Amino acid sequence: MVVDAVNAVLGSPLGVDMIGMKKVPGGALQESMLVDGVAFKKTFSYAGFEQMTKKFDQPKIVLLNIELELKAERDNAEVRVDNVAAYQQVVDAEWDIIYEKLAKIVASGANIVLSRLAIGDLATQYFADRGLFCAGRVADDDLKRMAKAVGASVQTSCNDLNQGILGSCALFEEKQVGGERYNFFTGCTQAATATIILRGGAEQFLEEAHRSLHDAIMNTRRLIGNPSVIAGGGAIEMELSAHLREYSRGIYGKLQLLIAAYAKALEVVPRQVSANAGMDSTDVLNKLRMKHAHGGKWMGVDVVNNGVCDTFESFVWEATVMKRNALAAATEAACLILSVDETVRNPSSQQPDANGASFGGRMRGRGQMAGRGRGRGRR
Repeated sequence: MVVDAVNAVLGSPLGVDMIGMKKVPGGALQESMLVDGVAFKKTFSYAGFEQMTKKFDQPKIVLLNIELELKAERDNAEVRVDNVAAYQQVVDAEWDIIYEKLAKIVASGANIVLSRLAIGDLATQYFADRGLFCAGRVADDDLKRMAKAVGASVQTSCNDLNQGILGSCALFEEKQVGGERYNFFTGCTQAATATIILRGGAEQFLEEAHRSLHDAIMNTRRLIGNPSVIAGGGAIEMELSAHLREYSRGIYGKLQLLIAAYAKALEVVPRQVSANAGMDSTDVLNKLRMKHAHGGKWMGVDVVNNGVCDTFESFVWEATVMKRNALAAATEAACLILSVDETVRNPSSQQPDANGASFGGRMRGRGQMAGRGRGRGRR
């Protein structure tokens, strides 16, 4: 699914920014789906929403940043009129303004109206009576992806709505996903986009799956740009460690100790992987050292069968460029720390109330001395 999503947006100049991820609680992880287009959760709706058309073929889409509802007056607003007819003109003018906006939207030929701001009950019923679909309070990132995918531009006014600013897609429909209703826009030809809908039983599980999925998307993108892989599961770390240990034996001086320490540090990765899988890390490392000493350069930790295996044959891969960058970054960080030859500390600054305690002590001392002085005077 991740590979399909990355391949879907491979030709887009925006890259993985055109991949959206939505989380729907409930169901199993296997029920997660990839949507070839834009999908987002149904927004807050007013009365009349259920009367709208929930499916369109080749719809025209208008994107707005306009509030389509009657707003309450400000608390400190004041309108002075001298007769009832003048007051009615003020009320009618407000209704005329919103009806004029709605009429212009319908006259533009749009079938679907999406707005970043609220669409009230009056506008919802107005659009429903004329066979349109509307959704207000659409999230900003979803609206931006929609604009790129369908080829529309977000409008801040209803005065110049024409066919040039409208977007289109092959199919729009509203479907049930778990306990939520989702709007699906598929067949977007203006820009490649995809949406992954994650399913899971708990919120914590969904958050962890979301993070893992984001990492997988980034790794896949880097891998497509640099198509070279190595074995994972600690195999490459053990092979580098074995090579550095052998190399250090032929070096004289302190450099031998540095290279040996670097080789030992690389074994932390397979040690931690085996510990996370509930295995005996000491036993696993001994097996890996033996395998790599006999030429098994792709032998790594097998977390499925609790042992060691050829992780390259088991399709446990890592991108070469990412592993190279990780080793370079770790080496530079260690060198930076070791370059600090001395640190200067002020012991008193380690105690948050050190100054206050000393000041209070001095004051208490003065008070006690003053008391003793008065006492001697009374004798």
